[in-house]
Amino acid sequence: MAKIIEGERIGEQAELMVGASGLIFDADRRKILLTRRTDNGRWCLPGGRLEPGESVAEGCVREVWEETGLQVEIKRLIGVYTNPHRVIEYADGNRYHLISFSFEAKAVGGQLGLSNETTEYGYFTPAEIETMDLMEHHRERIADALAGQLETFIR
Repeated sequence: MAKIIEGERIGEQAELMVGASGLIFDADRRKILLTRRTDNGRWCLPGGRLEPGESVAEGCVREVWEETGLQVEIKRLIGVYTNPHRVIEYADGNRYHLISFSFEAKAVGGQLGLSNETTEYGYFTPAEIETMDLMEHHRERIADALAGQLETFIR
């Protein structure tokens, strides 16, 4: 199970992990696609860890495909997230200081479905998302995407 741990400069006690997430709006741009994780049952944006030899955009596209079955096109970089006071800890005890890139992506093909990493999916309004058991660090990414700012957030 993955969980978030916060503390003063706790990132110093962890390995670095680079990842990317895709924020996908519905056709009316009123709802956002979220998936429920198999490892902890919590909701999140589709995404994950980059693999060696791929760019962050390629990693985002691959992760969205693996988790949702959707083929996406990257539209813009919403933000870069490197909070040194937050780590993610996995069931095996490994801790990672996340360096995450959040992209707005558009579905251009594929078939939305479940994967071995997801148990549920759906498009939700911001008001619905407020009441969901969402991974904490994804709330910030969603808020930034909805802020209407054209410049990339650096956090």
